[in-house]
Amino acid sequence: MAGECVPEGPDLGDMSEEELWELINDNRHRISLGVRPCILIPYLRQARVLAEMDEDEILSSHNLTNRSMRTSYMLDLLRTQGRNGAVALLESLMIHYPTLYTQVTGRKPSTEPSRFSGLIKYSELTEYLVRAVTGMQKELQEARCEASKKSAHCASLQLEIRQIMDLEEKSRGLQAENERMRRHLCSLQRDVTKLKDEKCDVYMRYTAAIEEKSAVNMRLHDLNLQIYQLQTELQKAQTENEFQKKCSLRCASPADTPRLQEEVRSLRCQLVKVEKLDPAREDILAQDLAEAIDSQVELAEQLRCYREENEQLLTDKQGLLDQKECLSLQVQQLTLDCKMHQQKSTVIQNQMKELQAERDQAYLSRDEAQAMIARMLAEKDTLRCQLVELQEQVFSLQAKRSPRGQRQSCDETEMDWESLRSSCEESLLCPLRTPTRRLLCRMDAINPMSLMSECEDSTASVRSRNPEPPSPESFRRREEALYADSSLDTVDTESLFEDFVFIPDVGSEDKQTPRLFLSNGSSIDGSVSRTSYPPFLMRSRPKAIRVNGRVLSISLQGEALLSQLTVVGGNKTGVFVHQVTEGTLAHTVGISRGAQIVEVRYEQNQKALKMVLEDSTLEEAMWALGQVTGLCHLSLRPRQDDYEALLQQLQSSETISGDSFYVRVNMSLSAGPNGTLAVSCNDILHVTHTRPAGTEDSWRASQVHPCQLLDLQTGNVPNYYRAQRLLIQAIEDMSFQTKKSRKAGRVVEQNKQKAVRIVSTGHHGRNPLWVSVEEENTKSTEPGDTSAPKSCLTLMPYSLVTPIFPPICRPVLLLPTILGHSLNKKVADWQGFQLCEPEVLSASEHAARLQRSEILEEFEQGTHCCYTLQCVEKVMKKGIHCVLPLGLDCVRRLHRAQIFPIIIFIGLSARSARKLKSKLQRHSQSEERLLACSKSEEPLLDKLPCLYHSVAPDSWSDQASLLTRLRSIIWEEQKKIVWVEHDQW
Repeated sequence: MAGECVPEGPDLGDMSEEELWELINDNRHRISLGVRPCILIPYLRQARVLAEMDEDEILSSHNLTNRSMRTSYMLDLLRTQGRNGAVALLESLMIHYPTLYTQVTGRKPSTEPSRFSGLIKYSELTEYLVRAVTGMQKELQEARCEASKKSAHCASLQLEIRQIMDLEEKSRGLQAENERMRRHLCSLQRDVTKLKDEKCDVYMRYTAAIEEKSAVNMRLHDLNLQIYQLQTELQKAQTENEFQKKCSLRCASPADTPRLQEEVRSLRCQLVKVEKLDPAREDILAQDLAEAIDSQVELAEQLRCYREENEQLLTDKQGLLDQKECLSLQVQQLTLDCKMHQQKSTVIQNQMKELQAERDQAYLSRDEAQAMIARMLAEKDTLRCQLVELQEQVFSLQAKRSPRGQRQSCDETEMDWESLRSSCEESLLCPLRTPTRRLLCRMDAINPMSLMSECEDSTASVRSRNPEPPSPESFRRREEALYADSSLDTVDTESLFEDFVFIPDVGSEDKQTPRLFLSNGSSIDGSVSRTSYPPFLMRSRPKAIRVNGRVLSISLQGEALLSQLTVVGGNKTGVFVHQVTEGTLAHTVGISRGAQIVEVRYEQNQKALKMVLEDSTLEEAMWALGQVTGLCHLSLRPRQDDYEALLQQLQSSETISGDSFYVRVNMSLSAGPNGTLAVSCNDILHVTHTRPAGTEDSWRASQVHPCQLLDLQTGNVPNYYRAQRLLIQAIEDMSFQTKKSRKAGRVVEQNKQKAVRIVSTGHHGRNPLWVSVEEENTKSTEPGDTSAPKSCLTLMPYSLVTPIFPPICRPVLLLPTILGHSLNKKVADWQGFQLCEPEVLSASEHAARLQRSEILEEFEQGTHCCYTLQCVEKVMKKGIHCVLPLGLDCVRRLHRAQIFPIIIFIGLSARSARKLKSKLQRHSQSEERLLACSKSEEPLLDKLPCLYHSVAPDSWSDQASLLTRLRSIIWEEQKKIVWVEHDQW
């Protein structure tokens, strides 16, 4: 994120052999990591500093196992060639690795003949450059094919996503139908409950009717009994009456006859009365009996109906229960399908993100290749111009020898220049008449200032390949090549005539002559005569500002630039112009609110400095703009929508700034006043503001949840520079305490919490957290002092990290290595764990996998039995933990393969090592070797680009408790986020 300056180093031709090789050896590590020998060897062979045998030894030797070793061996071979070897190496870097060449020598790369040492003839050098350009064109074509394939794959993935979304919509419909069926089932259950209640009421009424029927039967039985008794009494009375009548007839005297007759009459009257009373009672009883029978029949009919309804309801209930079970099974199946589709969708989205990143990288590589091709063609056209001038001198010399030759040469010269002018006009106007040429995609990815002259020269010369001077035939060949291969010429000629807008210098009242900026940083005054240059190298009109796509480059006097404008934003959103003071130079040249500041260029101490602010933090941007003095060039990109969205988020308190990045703390900081956050070494912080209000040397940060991307406690932490000073002070205090404890004969306790983590940036590229350090160094050093101490290159209080979410079970690596080998089999016996088994390879396959860095570690030296990445991936595909019987060297290879193991370091002391004595003896190891291994591997843990878990020696008592502790640690680490630093290896 820091500004990048390219000072002009000393001339290489004036340097001696020892100085050249000292310069190369100082950057040997950078060259070994960034250079591919197969690219430089053709040039070195042509320069005759390497032989064919040397080439075969560098590329095919089995002792050179990786690219860095091959490059180092090539440097050793070139060292034997003395000065020629050093010069040839630097020239090859200037052609193929211009950025690395600038970093090594401090000079800008150039392919002018004067910049080469003469080890290769001019014609051979031209042929080599042509071959290099052809190779770059082929690589560009392959990159385009790969990008089209990626686009097609992305389209297919999008189609699959749409299909998955359709399935998800169907699943939602089925869930809605399931809810409706559930509601219908609930209503049916309520109806069943109502019917049950009605059935209970019917049973109650039926019971009451049965009781009434029983009472009626009892009454009927009593009445029948009474009737039977009366009939018996009547028969008895009749029998007695007949007996008395007979007796009276036999023995009755005449005097008793009237009395008897009177009694007979009375008895007859009584009998008549009795006979009249019995039929009425019988009628009443018969009527009551008929009514009871009818009511019994009605109740029996009702009971039969209720029984039928009950059976029907039971049948319906059973059917609804069966339907409910079927629906529940369907719901479970749909839920599983939905989860599976969601997982597939997540995987596809991750793949799409990776494809987009690869696509952007391909676009960037393509744009860089096009820029390099344009520069090389422009330089070749300059050489052709020189050839034309030399040819004119030759013609003039021939003309001096003979008057006739002089007239003839003059005629030919006039004809040649006329043909050149006509062909140049045709080449410039023909593209304007052919609108079928397509524009270059993603032109915003190329720096507009660096491509200003390249695009201007590309209208005059395209794909020059022949070393001969320009002629009408050569211009016709260029025009045919321009129409034949439109993929290489991607800048439309029409846009070149409309790209430039002239802005006069507001610092002076009178008009100044506009300056023409070239690709090498120099400028040509507008007063130069057009006749001094060939027609095909002249610009149509000089301009001061150039608009390239959506990037606007503005030149102005930048004295006290922060007083002319204010900025807002950060590395997440970009740095935008927030306010512009009216009446200032920034307001006069047209800088407005909402423009993103992409790049700043200015001169300081006669050095051209460039600072890229496209992904810088607010602190870095304000420091960079505060360093501007004198004339500066601002590259602006209008992004009004993004600026308005940022202001809306700031006003609604959704965010406090445009900064957002995660860092790993390399030192322990205690809490302090003004809300200073207390952090420990190896904590992860989410920095949300690099310039909070009221503080100049603090950041606003939050602690991060270990398992989720959630901000916990928020507070202020020292910024990079102040934290670096605290880190240096802490190291000095620790060194003093260590010396004092040695004098007293005491040893620092091992259980003491880790205070600092020493991280060196010597192997790093550009770190986004260096600007805050350079700000202080710039302020503390004199303007002319160029040897200011760059402490930021050695110690890092914060390391930039990236969150990784492993989708499957992570491998397990136990340290120290000796103790890990004795515990691996125990851990592998657990459920969900498996030991990584070695793989036997053939000699050719072993060499191929070693070339691809797929071999993690050799199982036995001298054999082809080794642990490979495929063995680890095979175990991980089963969804279980892979136990790695390896050392620390495998971590970097696993990270390159996107495999992030769980690293557990078991702390040891002399007392804890004695607890494992029997275990070590079975593996032919001793306590002393175990302690020595632990002491040697513990410092290497700080060099890992990821976090690890350390087990204290007093947290376990024996092997069983240690294994239990390890199981709980693995379970906890699997749920955590993996924080990975930028590759330090």
